[in-house]
Amino acid sequence: MGENKPKRRNHVIIVTSDAVDANVRQFKIRTWVLGLIVIVLFAAFGALLGYLVYEENIWAAAINKSNQQLRAMEVLAKENEKVKADMEAKELSLTQQIEALENEVQVLSTNLNEKLENEKRMTQQYEKLSIPEGFPINGSASAIEKQGVDRPVAKITTNAGSIVIATAMGIVTDVTDDIIYGHNVWVDHGNGYVTIYRNKSNPVVKQGDEVFRGTPIFLINEDGMEVGYQIIQDGEYVNPLDTVDIKG
Repeated sequence: MGENKPKRRNHVIIVTSDAVDANVRQFKIRTWVLGLIVIVLFAAFGALLGYLVYEENIWAAAINKSNQQLRAMEVLAKENEKVKADMEAKELSLTQQIEALENEVQVLSTNLNEKLENEKRMTQQYEKLSIPEGFPINGSASAIEKQGVDRPVAKITTNAGSIVIATAMGIVTDVTDDIIYGHNVWVDHGNGYVTIYRNKSNPVVKQGDEVFRGTPIFLINEDGMEVGYQIIQDGEYVNPLDTVDIKG
């Protein structure tokens, strides 16, 4: 005898219409398929029902989240504005500091240029004061002449009471006796010039003294009314009459 096999059960779905000539359609659906369709429909219905029940809560949560995001964006916007304002303030402060520094640099540059100009003028004046010029006697002269060729001397005859003076700024390097004039005083002016003053009167300066234009070298007495004056430039004697301004 053969084994009894369970018969497959199919469900028939008939689709028809009220029309007279309508066709009748039949669909065979297996039981498990029908059960699956029913389950899906129930799940969809349940989801729809849950959505309708909790729709208000869902929308409320969504709105709350949206509001939170909006507030967060507003806070960020305010912080951004604050940061922007701080940066603009710092930029303005830096700009003002830079302008102040530029003005200070300009003032310093102007002061430096003025200082350099003053130093230049002082140097020029210093150099000028160190160049022998003018008459070597504070008083009048009755006679003046040039003597000598290789070592020219300006021989000046003056009056008692006159003063032999330095014709430029310098240092007394030597005070010695002179066979003809009695004494001589050598002054080095530090720029290649050396002046020599000769007279029988006693000198009022000594070796190492600093002298300036007009500083007394000799006080002329009745025995020393003849003065000898010489100039050396870079080791060579030059004609002193080229720089002497004759008075009297």
